[in-house]
Amino acid sequence: MFAAENGLRGDPRLKAISDAISVVPNFPKPGIMFQDITTLVSNHKAFKHTVDIFVDRYRDMGISIVAGVEARGFIFAPPIALAIGAKFVPLRKPGKLPGEVISEAYELEYGNDCLEMHKCAVEKGERALVIDDLVATGGTLSAAIRLLERGGAEVVECACVIGVPEIKERRMLDGKPLYVLVEPRQ
Repeated sequence: MFAAENGLRGDPRLKAISDAISVVPNFPKPGIMFQDITTLVSNHKAFKHTVDIFVDRYRDMGISIVAGVEARGFIFAPPIALAIGAKFVPLRKPGKLPGEVISEAYELEYGNDCLEMHKCAVEKGERALVIDDLVATGGTLSAAIRLLERGGAEVVECACVIGVPEIKERRMLDGKPLYVLVEPRQ
C-alpha cells in the first residue's frame, strides 16, 4: 500500500520526499529510469521526513529486527532501527560477510543476484521489517523475506521509499504487507 492511501494523502512530507529524488535516464542500462536517492539523503529535511514516516508506522508494532537490503536499504534501516529500539540486520551481496552465512538467489528486472545474512543474525520468533529504497518487481524483497524466514524470523512487513505504480495492485509481497512512500519520478 502507498502511504497516501494509508492516511497520509496530502501530507506535504510525501511531496518533499518525491521532489528530493532525482532521475538518471538509461542507468545502469538503456531504458532504466534510475531513481537516485543520493539527492534525497543529502536533503536533511526530506531524509528526516522519510525516516520519521517509517518510525511513526513501525514504532508500536513489536519489531525486533530492521533488515536493510544492500546497499541503499542500509541508508534507511539503521536510523529506523535505532528509533524503534530494534536491531539492524544487513542483508548483503555475496562475499561481503565474514563467517557462516545463508544465501538466497533472486532475479532483478535487469539480471540475477543473491542476498546473504549471517546464520546467527536472527532468532526464532523475532519480528522483522525489511527496508529497501525501491520496489519494482519485488524480487529482492521476496528473497529478503525467504532469507529472514529461513533464519527463523517472522517478517511483519516490507517497506520502501519508492514503488513503481504497478506494485500498487499487489499490496502484498509473498503474503507480507508492502508499504511504499512515493511513486518513481519521471
